[in-house]
Amino acid sequence: MKFVLIFGPQAVGKMTVGHELEKITDLKLFHNHMTIELLAPYFGFSREMWGLVNKFRQDIFEAAAISDIYGMIFTYVWGFDLQDDWDYVEKICKIFEDKGAEVYFVELEADLEERIERNKTPHRLEHKPTKRDIARSEQDLKRTMEQHRLNSLDGEIKKEKYIRINNTKITAREVAEIIKNRFAL
Repeated sequence: MKFVLIFGPQAVGKMTVGHELEKITDLKLFHNHMTIELLAPYFGFSREMWGLVNKFRQDIFEAAAISDIYGMIFTYVWGFDLQDDWDYVEKICKIFEDKGAEVYFVELEADLEERIERNKTPHRLEHKPTKRDIARSEQDLKRTMEQHRLNSLDGEIKKEKYIRINNTKITAREVAEIIKNRFAL
């Protein structure tokens, strides 16, 4: 079993890269908005929604870790200044590691201008209905960037199976190929 965690700021291309990686490997994509989009229509962005999001994700991770699937890709916006996010990443990776899975860290970064453009793409809006209010989504993207550090500092991620890719000027398919080749997926 392989668990690929793709992380980076909003609209950096995590889900899109995940879709491309899924096409060229036997990995299955479980992007972070799959649970959000399921629950937001019922609960809004409330404490109840986030509690269920975390419960559903944990149940899915635990089921995947003991399944016979080749592997899973998960996307996540990691606030490096938030201990809760560090703890969450450790917790979900441990679910897989405890079952003997290999865990891979893929960090994406892109210029703000590029992310603002990607925030409006049909692919993103098709899979993330809560992002369809472009003005609100863009405001949230900028506010989150101002309030939190969404990319790691050099040397901060100490995992052996880690890669950082600036994908400002390369396609999601090219990024997926880099990931596949780097980790022999």
